[in-house]
Amino acid sequence: MPKTLMQSVVGQLQKERKRLEDELHRVKAALTAFGKVYLKDSKPRPAAPHKKRTISAAGRKRIAAAQKARWAKIRAGKK
Repeated sequence: MPKTLMQSVVGQLQKERKRLEDELHRVKAALTAFGKVYLKDSKPRPAAPHKKRTISAAGRKRIAAAQKARWAKIRAGKK
């Protein structure tokens, strides 16, 4: 009894699905093997603590002077 075209296509698709399942199984096995090797050696590092930034007295004076100059300019423009 000859196969119809549809039966042939379904058969080929089933073969392809089986091949892909086998390939995925191999990929999964490889990922598991690599994961065990690399995760065993690399431990998560704790985050470095953030250092608090400080500004020198001279820096604070420059910032204050610049802000005063900006406010003076704004006040002068309103008159």
